[in-house]
Amino acid sequence: MENKQQSNGVMKANNAVKKKLNWSGSLIVASLTGAFGSSFLYGYNLSVVNAPAGYIKKFYNETWERRYGFSVDEGTLTLLWSITVSIFAIGGLVGAIIVTPIVKYFGRKCTLLLNNVFAVAAALLMSLSLLAGSFEMLILGRIIMGVDAGISLSALPMYLSEISPKEIRGSLGQVTAIFICIGVFTGQVLGLPEIFGQESRWPFLFGAIIVPSLIQAAILPFLPESPRYLLLEKHNTSKAEKAFQRFLGKDDVSHEIEEVLAESRVQRNTKMVSILQLLRTRAVRWQIVTVVVTMGCYQLCGLNAIWYYTNNIFSESGINHETIPYVTLSTGAVETLAAVFSGLVIERLGRRPLLIGGFGLMIVFFSVLTVSLTLQNSVHWLPYLSIFCILAIIASFCIGPGGIPFVLTGELFQQSQRPAAFMIAGTVNWLSNFAVGLLFPFIQAGLQTYCFLVFAGICFAGATYLFFVLPETKNKTFHEISQAFAKRNKVTLEMQEMKHYPGEKKSSEEQDSNLSSSVDNGETKKGFV
Repeated sequence: MENKQQSNGVMKANNAVKKKLNWSGSLIVASLTGAFGSSFLYGYNLSVVNAPAGYIKKFYNETWERRYGFSVDEGTLTLLWSITVSIFAIGGLVGAIIVTPIVKYFGRKCTLLLNNVFAVAAALLMSLSLLAGSFEMLILGRIIMGVDAGISLSALPMYLSEISPKEIRGSLGQVTAIFICIGVFTGQVLGLPEIFGQESRWPFLFGAIIVPSLIQAAILPFLPESPRYLLLEKHNTSKAEKAFQRFLGKDDVSHEIEEVLAESRVQRNTKMVSILQLLRTRAVRWQIVTVVVTMGCYQLCGLNAIWYYTNNIFSESGINHETIPYVTLSTGAVETLAAVFSGLVIERLGRRPLLIGGFGLMIVFFSVLTVSLTLQNSVHWLPYLSIFCILAIIASFCIGPGGIPFVLTGELFQQSQRPAAFMIAGTVNWLSNFAVGLLFPFIQAGLQTYCFLVFAGICFAGATYLFFVLPETKNKTFHEISQAFAKRNKVTLEMQEMKHYPGEKKSSEEQDSNLSSSVDNGETKKGFV
């Protein structure tokens, strides 16, 4: 009995050591640096245009009057401003479309590194637009910044999913969502009147974009590329081994190398899959549908509508107009705290409960918000209930739907399918984003406060689909996740691999031989299989 207890104690100690080793210094630095120069900027650019909106419109009017000798009419000014805000999503769509060939050719880390060129160029254009007297520079900068966001929101989750051990893949993936929230909050803080929220200082709000980009450009070159990319796409075993050692914080990575090679042997081929090939592959049909549903609901679930209503609801509750920007900071703070909470519990609770639970809570609070907004003029305390509902909806979103769609896109597909899958996910994400910006004013005008019932319906549809279709993916290898979908796709994994590249089949023996050895600098290296 005593020996058994000692054995159990040793096993627990070893497990504890493994968990500690999972979070190596390089892994932490890579995730924080990658997110700070990528998803942080996406969140920042979502909120940064709100505070200086009045000053920017005045700049547009003054520029127009200086050029043409008369003030711009209200309709044209509204159109210019709408373009300035919404064109960010058009740039994001372009970035999502071009990211596949970029990550294939340059790799995950180098794509993030090169993406800083877009961010720096956009920052210079937008921050110098007032000095140059050109509102076109601001609009062009917004679309270039959108391209940066479109690339980073695909390349970053791809990089994080491939460098992290499966035991913490969800937590590390949530770094993307956490830094989006931090970016939104930072944009709100820097937009305060005491900082850059003044007529003479608003260009500094856009110039600040250059700081995260330069920090990422300075640190990222010293970190390894994705070991899975190096091993499966570049066939460089030596560099892949060193990358695993850096990210896992241990010398013996033979088990990790073998795990990746086992996945590749099952795939029978490591050639990158195109969008059309992926869409035609029956074995990943439900994975694609799942990504489309989660990404669509991510944008269409109504959070943008919440941001639209926030100032109005705060005003209706009796909060002084000058105080509203400071109260609005509470929304950014709640968003960030909820995203951090999700990152802490995702490996314990799993992706599925957080996603379904997040959508479920949003349904409840959207329904209550509809009632409180409809009746708030007749009951004096209902505006405070509306404020609570806003914060609760934001928290519910960030706990699950706010970040897990990016994690799932990295988990549901094999190495050769992942870039194409992220391109599909990114396209759905940005098209949905643009659709919300385009259609929401009409929905709001037609339904008034009842518009939130539309979003409750979308959340219900998403939660229902995920309840019946999505398997739990925590602590599973990519191969095990594929097995979980095989029955629903009505195809065996063997059939899946045979259908990938029918004109380029290789025998199992040839594949095993190719994968158990790789040529690196003219030397054949073996011993991992």
